[in-house]
Amino acid sequence: MPLQLEKRIRHLSVLLTVVAGFCDTVTFVAADSLFSAHVTGNFIVFAYDVVHHADTHAWTKLCSFPVFVVAVAVGRWVGRRHPNRYALLLWEGGLLLMAGLLVVGLGWQSRHPAALGQVAALLVVFAMGLQNAFGRLFAKETYGPTTVMTGNVTQATLDVVAWLTAPQLTPEAAASLRKQFLVMGAFLLGCLTGAVAAKLGGLGVVLGAGVLLLVLALGWHRQARREQESAPLQSALN
Repeated sequence: MPLQLEKRIRHLSVLLTVVAGFCDTVTFVAADSLFSAHVTGNFIVFAYDVVHHADTHAWTKLCSFPVFVVAVAVGRWVGRRHPNRYALLLWEGGLLLMAGLLVVGLGWQSRHPAALGQVAALLVVFAMGLQNAFGRLFAKETYGPTTVMTGNVTQATLDVVAWLTAPQLTPEAAASLRKQFLVMGAFLLGCLTGAVAAKLGGLGVVLGAGVLLLVLALGWHRQARREQESAPLQSALN
């Protein structure tokens, strides 16, 4: 694999995992325990709220699942129709930016700030749905799943067991283990950062994740476009 491509995959894996951990924790802390990336967890929280008669916005947790499903469907449509695979990440960054601006820009003057916050939280859920679609459609662009760590933990465990039961760790297993630990560490970093940021600044801090993703994804988007434009010329020269 070319060094430049490997570097891009590593950076993209870390970025998306940090963003997912950050957003998932921010919505959980600042939006009534709503998971935006790990949406199936909302069923558990909803059931808990029902049993304990918790005074929360339970409807948001139920709505998160269809919103996520629609987002994945939209992500598939965009990913299949747009020639540049990084367009999905620009959409995601734009939605996170919109969610943050909705809270920061309108929250202080809204008559219903709680409802506004729930809408913003669902926009974050939609953004995470797009990221999940990106991971499935362009699996080779990252080291593994970037929104839910179960698959990465499973692969890391298999690599460790193979290491302990074999005479020596193969180069392939060693590389896989490094990748899984990098992704899991990035997710933990995103979670810790999101928890602190949400406690200090509320749901509007997703704006920062949106800006970061937009800036970096725009660079990759332009690079991919240049590669696509130069491909016919290279083919003609060869």
